[in-house]
Amino acid sequence: MTAVVTRKLINRYYAAFNAQDTAAMLDCLGPGFVHDVSQGERRRGKKKFAEFMAHMHTCYHEQLSDIVVMASADGARAAAEFKLKGRYLSTDEGLPPAAGQTYKLTVGAFFDVRDGRITRVATHYSLPDWTRQVVG
Repeated sequence: MTAVVTRKLINRYYAAFNAQDTAAMLDCLGPGFVHDVSQGERRRGKKKFAEFMAHMHTCYHEQLSDIVVMASADGARAAAEFKLKGRYLSTDEGLPPAAGQTYKLTVGAFFDVRDGRITRVATHYSLPDWTRQVVG
């Protein structure tokens, strides 16, 4: 595996995200996949990730832009930074009420890659910034 192959994989993963194509995202994931998200619980496995994405599509509509992907020379690890524009569609448990508010965030993510598939993604953003934007 090389850095070029890993960057293509991560870009394919984010293209699927922008298309709201969870099946294509799942195709990028490998066995033993782990998902860590800021201020959230760790999810293990593709099934849990698919459930998370279904929930996300219910509560939020998000699009990514200005995606920059960096990868280690051997392609085993990668990082990405991007801009996220979203709309808060339906109230998420424990968060402020949704009323179609829009928001913009800068997000970072870290990846482990094995055998051409993502085995871990850790996503980081500022929940206080998001809350400030949707409250007001």
